[in-house]
Amino acid sequence: MNVCLVTGANGHLGGNVVRALIAQGETVRAGMRDIQNVDNFFRLNCQVVYTEMQDIDAMRKALEGVDILYHVAAVFKHWAKDPITEIVQPNVKGTEIVLKAAAEANVKKVVYVSSVAAVGHDGNYLDENSWNTLSNNAYYNSKIKSEQKAWELAKKYNLWMVSVLPSAMIGPHANRLTDTMQFIETIRTNKLLIDPHFFFNFVDVRDVAKGVVAATTKGSSGSRYILANNNSSSLTEIYNAAQSTGINLKAPARLPKWVIYFIALCAELAAKVTGKPAELIRSQVALFYGIRQEYEITKARNELGYEPRSPSEALRDVFEYLNGRESKL
Repeated sequence: MNVCLVTGANGHLGGNVVRALIAQGETVRAGMRDIQNVDNFFRLNCQVVYTEMQDIDAMRKALEGVDILYHVAAVFKHWAKDPITEIVQPNVKGTEIVLKAAAEANVKKVVYVSSVAAVGHDGNYLDENSWNTLSNNAYYNSKIKSEQKAWELAKKYNLWMVSVLPSAMIGPHANRLTDTMQFIETIRTNKLLIDPHFFFNFVDVRDVAKGVVAATTKGSSGSRYILANNNSSSLTEIYNAAQSTGINLKAPARLPKWVIYFIALCAELAAKVTGKPAELIRSQVALFYGIRQEYEITKARNELGYEPRSPSEALRDVFEYLNGRESKL
């Protein structure tokens, strides 16, 4: 039995990793910034601890006696008034602080949660050898730079470390809706007004959590593992999944790229005035319009025993989860 610290435990993936570790019999510390927001953890056999990836002292305290660190916490948003100071710098600096504290605590293993954002996508099947070189989107830029910094520090501190790279995670136990989950919720509630012609690679968060946990026992230090599905989903496929759960929806019309780009520009300008996050930004249009997110996941399958449910099954499950979640609110 290991003592495990999960940062970002009240996030979507973090909460599912906590559950997967508890099911495996590990001693779990659920690390989070808001230790008052622990309703989801009352019935779980874990210790809630304060973690703040910008605070070295908080991380040192949380890591005392820890065997395995699962660094899940990260800023996950695409829009900000100041993307560099609100998204990029916190993720990169947080990586530096957390791994420094982990090295000082002599943890045995580190599982660093990156993202397929650091791999990129171009319509071809990309594997772990691919590194994204595009940086016009702040979130993508932050994940590229953060993972690169993590590998630099793992070498410097001689840490046993693997990185895992999830795609667009959907599924249960969402303390709050991530941008990905909010997109699905917008579809479920029939509020998506246009087809942005985006292709997302959806994966069930529970399958990702299992892959994250398996990485500590089956992974090889120094390795990257893509935790995604092979294929991405079109809006039509998302709507088909929703309709299979009994939701009556009609897919919106697809618009040309230049129109979507103009809508994104207007959304950004409005966000600057109102301070409310833009629901669509130009860098997302540039990244996603008409480009499939396809990944080669053979390495994770062979080494970690990773077997994700299909995108259609994951989508059906998330629509059913959101239907049930609404009834409890």
